[in-house]
Amino acid sequence: MDSRELKIEDVAFGGKGVARENGKAVFVPYTIEGETVSVEIVREKKQFAEAELIEVLEASPERVQPPCPYFGRCGGCAYQHISYEHQLAIKWRQVRDVLQRIGKIKDAPMRPIVASSEQYGYRNRITVHAQDGVIGFFRRESNRLIDIETCPISRDEVNRALTELRAQPEVRAGHYTLRASSGPRIFSQTNEAVASALRDLVDNLVARDQQLLIDVYCGAGFFAKRLLDNFVRVIGIDWDKFAIKAARENATVKETYIAGDVDLELERLGSIASTFQREKTTLIVDPPPTGLTARTRGAIVDLAPATLVYVSCNPATLARDLKELQSRFTIKSVTPLDMFPQTAEIEVAVQLYA
Repeated sequence: MDSRELKIEDVAFGGKGVARENGKAVFVPYTIEGETVSVEIVREKKQFAEAELIEVLEASPERVQPPCPYFGRCGGCAYQHISYEHQLAIKWRQVRDVLQRIGKIKDAPMRPIVASSEQYGYRNRITVHAQDGVIGFFRRESNRLIDIETCPISRDEVNRALTELRAQPEVRAGHYTLRASSGPRIFSQTNEAVASALRDLVDNLVARDQQLLIDVYCGAGFFAKRLLDNFVRVIGIDWDKFAIKAARENATVKETYIAGDVDLELERLGSIASTFQREKTTLIVDPPPTGLTARTRGAIVDLAPATLVYVSCNPATLARDLKELQSRFTIKSVTPLDMFPQTAEIEVAVQLYA
């Protein structure tokens, strides 16, 4: 066994602690900066190494006892061993650092991170997998399943649905999405309290008495419906035809929702946008983790709305996109939100102006 004693210097985006040995980064899961740990090297590369934690020799004062019996084996949570306040500090720092490293944004106008009112029991849905009599989640960095009876970060209703699924005499192999409430099968935020805070934040970032709002990746109108009174016209675009159908169900005469290719539809809206005052035009983008395509970024630069709000669930692709968008826009504020406590995931809302 290749065991070594290391000092953890930082926690990288993704959740692993970072130590350095002979100038090479060594990534160690379930550690906290400042800790001295004993590790086993499991993968050695030219630029970095990966290790598994053997023992914490000197613990951080921020280390806590994880309440979940599956923590460390289940691939879902990365931070249950860290106090919640310190989780927030780590995530805030990670957003700042990734914007600087990838986006070349040296002095990002960072705002305080928005915390979750619930650190456990917040998820309103989970997707479990069933195979060979096992029902649960994938093990960390593996395609093997770990049998799960309850998920502490999920709401009671979700865990009841999991119990009911497990009680069935025979569960077919496959994926099962368990929800706290019934509703349309369209994308919605998993943490309702932080989702509400996100919507309030975006509302505050957008000026009143505007003319045109274009909401890209609008879903069922999560932002557009909230901002409706601020605009003369609202146009939403999404590839998900079921979400667009839901958005259209209670739409007013000033709302238009388009199901189609985001790149193409955004380019087409250029002629419509030109009929409104640019200084009273707002664009919101809330893309998937892959971020914006080069074509979408180009269309946004050409459109040049007075206000651009970029909501991201992946700081790395956000930083990449902001690097290019800065050719036309100036970043006014960056606000991280902790949509997924105990996990390494981070939500970010960025306000820009042309």
